[in-house]
Amino acid sequence: MPQELRAVDWTGNGLALIDQTALPHRTEILQVRDVDDLVDAIQRLVVRGAPAIGAAGAYGVALALQQGEREGWDREQLLAAVSRIREARPTAVNLAVCVDRVRQRLDEGLGAVLEEAAAVQREDVEANRAMGAYGADWLLKRTADRAGDRPLRILTHCNTGALATAGWGTALGVIRELHQRGRIEAVYADETRPLLQGARLTAWELAQEGIPHYVQADGAAAGTILRGEVDAAIVGADRIAANGDTANKVGTVGVALACADAGIPFVVAAPTTTVDLSTERGEAIHIELRGEDEILQWAGVRTAPAESRGHNPAFDVTPGRLVTALVTERGVLEVAAGELPGQHLA
Repeated sequence: MPQELRAVDWTGNGLALIDQTALPHRTEILQVRDVDDLVDAIQRLVVRGAPAIGAAGAYGVALALQQGEREGWDREQLLAAVSRIREARPTAVNLAVCVDRVRQRLDEGLGAVLEEAAAVQREDVEANRAMGAYGADWLLKRTADRAGDRPLRILTHCNTGALATAGWGTALGVIRELHQRGRIEAVYADETRPLLQGARLTAWELAQEGIPHYVQADGAAAGTILRGEVDAAIVGADRIAANGDTANKVGTVGVALACADAGIPFVVAAPTTTVDLSTERGEAIHIELRGEDEILQWAGVRTAPAESRGHNPAFDVTPGRLVTALVTERGVLEVAAGELPGQHLA
């Protein structure tokens, strides 16, 4: 995969977003020049993954500033537009953090806003690279007794690669680092229902890198782990509480439970911007409920009885006691052993 791949890119007068709803069959770029289109793109998962959404939100402040100048907005209208971007997806804390960071420079003008947004994007790539090295080192050490010198078999859930970040990836960045060291035997990519981010996006990124992999149904993950076919699982996060409770794509907590029973590491890789120290515990994390049709239909065709209702939480929360390690750009915290984000990342 070209290292310059960017899910979010500033064009000078707007945003260019890789349309992740079209992958893997088509690579399409969506040009976004107004706030309505950006909010829609975030909510429809054209752009997704907490760090990528954060980068889009950061540049979205510049987008709002440009649109306001074109349409003659007053300050109240401008701030309302920025708030709409900030609130487009409530669970992913990076969106709010990055919008708030860039919004502080609104009064300095477009140049300052773009400078800050570019810094958000650059710092995320740097953080991802650091996470990749820290995570790979930790996993190789932690799995040495089990795997010896053989390459590792890693399970992952949802998509955490370059498509989900400003570049390189979080959990998938660790996998890419291991692959570059010749230490990946195979990756089990959960398909990730209901929108198949694993089957469509993670598998696409793995194929671009030439990393051996299997796509499996979400319901197969626990059995794959308990049969001893996996050395470790590594996932990303959308929000991490101070006690290590972690919100990630729905289906993650089942993977963590299976890892705990099998006695293998369950690892979360996320930048420190994903750690929300103001949220003490996972039960305080807002879980986004998405539309019922994502569950009740497939490709526009109703698959459930007309009388059925759909329950479609986008995320679940894995208790910190099940998180063997949290990898950030600062290093590795062994959360289940008592190294909590609220104590070490404050």
